[in-house]
Amino acid sequence: MCANQVSKLRAGEVILAVSLELAVGKWKVALHDGLREKPAVHTVTQPQALARLQAMLDLIERQKEKWSLPADVRIVVSYEAGQDGFWIYRALRARGIECYVVDPASIPVERHKRRAKTDRLDVIKLVINLRAWLRGERDRMHVVRVPSPQDEASRHLMRDRGQLKKEVLQHRDRMRKLLVTYGCWNEVDHKAFAERLERDEITCHDGAALPAELRERLLRETERLALVQRQLATLEGTLQELLPVPVRERIDHLTQLKGIGHIGASRLALELFWREFSNRRQVGACVGLVPQPYDSGESRVDQGISKQGNRWVRTQLIETAWQWLRHQPGSVLTQWFNQRTQSTGPNRRARRIAIVAVARRLVIALWRYLKDGVIPDGAQMKPA
Repeated sequence: MCANQVSKLRAGEVILAVSLELAVGKWKVALHDGLREKPAVHTVTQPQALARLQAMLDLIERQKEKWSLPADVRIVVSYEAGQDGFWIYRALRARGIECYVVDPASIPVERHKRRAKTDRLDVIKLVINLRAWLRGERDRMHVVRVPSPQDEASRHLMRDRGQLKKEVLQHRDRMRKLLVTYGCWNEVDHKAFAERLERDEITCHDGAALPAELRERLLRETERLALVQRQLATLEGTLQELLPVPVRERIDHLTQLKGIGHIGASRLALELFWREFSNRRQVGACVGLVPQPYDSGESRVDQGISKQGNRWVRTQLIETAWQWLRHQPGSVLTQWFNQRTQSTGPNRRARRIAIVAVARRLVIALWRYLKDGVIPDGAQMKPA
């Protein structure tokens, strides 16, 4: 259920609002039917996930009986997005219980320098905000759009690829820095380095052999590097086959545009374009590239972009925007960038600010391209 399709609280309707404050060892559960001054707060501490979920459901049933609520009373559960992901949402939805995942940063908090904060206070605030949100006060909290299990699972492919690429660079950089401490400036990027290290041909600056302890450490490091490289090669070889057909179609459409490669298109398709957007403002807000003004009284401060949403998408969009300027010189976006920056000269900061605006405009253009087939103005397609 989308956040903009939620039915509001009808006059006279009784709703049992339930909020969860999740922790590893326990869950705080707050229940409120709107007929009492304070919510009821309980704790469930079962060690297993299914047992703890069932204990929470049993607690709801007992509270319904205690408050003499109808058996078919509407139950709405909410919890903050975090390390538990969306399995609680899916488990409750499978049992026919309405559930919403809340963006923690959207919940208003007190601005006192020192304020009390406990799990009990947090879960009470969450259930009160939930009831207000159901009454139509949408500024009390923002609901997260939950991806399908397949969309969520497919994202691990690109994220794992990025992690493997990072580990490759980390292993190489670590070996290089270890060798530099002994005046050895050998390249460690090629496969011959591991073979030379095994033959004990890597020496210090004066030709002396490396210390045995350092050599053994470097050998273990090369073994870990080889393992990561094999895993990366296997993943890249099977990545296209593992993706669902709709995702592959979106990737193929994106890669038809000059300046967009397969990796960038895959990340955008998996991390962003699984969602359905209603307008361009939702697209810009989702990637966190919209300006965040601060205009209060005589104080006017430009806070930059919001940086909300998916950071992988935001990073990819900045890289794609630079590639777009290079490979799409005749597009309207590139001309707009050139007009804004031609008078700045060597001012790199102005170009970095302008590229953010290009990225925001580009992601909206790509969304329209995938949704309605509208090619960005002036853009060129790759040869068939």
